[in-house]
Amino acid sequence: MHSSSKKLIDKKTLLAMIPLCERTIYNFEMKGKFPRRIAVSSRKVVWDLAEVEEWIDSCRESGPAPRPGMAV
Repeated sequence: MHSSSKKLIDKKTLLAMIPLCERTIYNFEMKGKFPRRIAVSSRKVVWDLAEVEEWIDSCRESGPAPRPGMAV
């Protein structure tokens, strides 16, 4: 195994890490706001753990999200 090996996580693991529903995650993916899923078979999708962790870090660094209906 070489150093550039990737760790992939399944949907169950992703949903345990990210407190969003599947539909929200899918919508974020389609808008380019979340790492894209990788289809490993016709019935199984996975995500690159490093990309998901980077996404979490970027959310942390961007500060609180604006709340709908709140004046800035």
